[in-house]
Amino acid sequence: MRLLLSNDDGVSAPGLEAMAKELEKIAEIRVVAPDRDHSGASNSLTLTRPLHPVRLANGFVAVDGTPTDCVHLGLNLLYPDEIERVISGINTHANLGDDVLYSGTVAAATEGRFLQQPAIAVSLVNYGQHHYDTAARVVREILQKKLPLNVSPRTILNINVPDLPYDELRGIQVTRLGHRAKSGNPQKILDPRGKVRYWIAAAGEGEDAGPGTDFYAVRHNYVSVTPLQVDMTRYEAFSELSTWLETP
Repeated sequence: MRLLLSNDDGVSAPGLEAMAKELEKIAEIRVVAPDRDHSGASNSLTLTRPLHPVRLANGFVAVDGTPTDCVHLGLNLLYPDEIERVISGINTHANLGDDVLYSGTVAAATEGRFLQQPAIAVSLVNYGQHHYDTAARVVREILQKKLPLNVSPRTILNINVPDLPYDELRGIQVTRLGHRAKSGNPQKILDPRGKVRYWIAAAGEGEDAGPGTDFYAVRHNYVSVTPLQVDMTRYEAFSELSTWLETP
């Protein structure tokens, strides 16, 4: 098994280190990750300047770009035709519900959608205990399952792991994305030169967070696995939209 690992928290993030340490037990790994935190970068590519990959002493490659840049370079330049699957994470916080729209962690996995094996994005639902080892073990055990996963290769598995010791997990649930309430308003501050600036507020709490959702699963100490797809077409709106457009 040959895996490309990346993240959005940066090449020195503890979650990436924990993932690499655990997965090198079962696979050949290559690591290409941003040289700094790029949380919230979503699927952005850097198109205004060239990128500069740097190989570090531990063999990881740091890139002065986004998570998507990193996986793009890894698959198409640094390790072409070598990689079977992309694993992104372990993110330092949850990626639940609407978070996937902004997440650089999910974006890095999404860039691996052209491979034969479904990509994986993994996040720790952080309670301040930092059990990255738990999340890493969950991913290793999923990768070691003997039965092939017969889903479209363009499926991305979004995994959220409660921040608990492994033995306290209650199991794994396949979930749908829940939805968050609207976030708070940006917070106005003044910088030292008196200029007005704004901090983006924290994401809203889970609003659609009942049974079957990723929110509900992790709140009850289950690992949440949500299959994602790139196709964002709302097919059920076709008929109504067509009728509306055809009406004078």
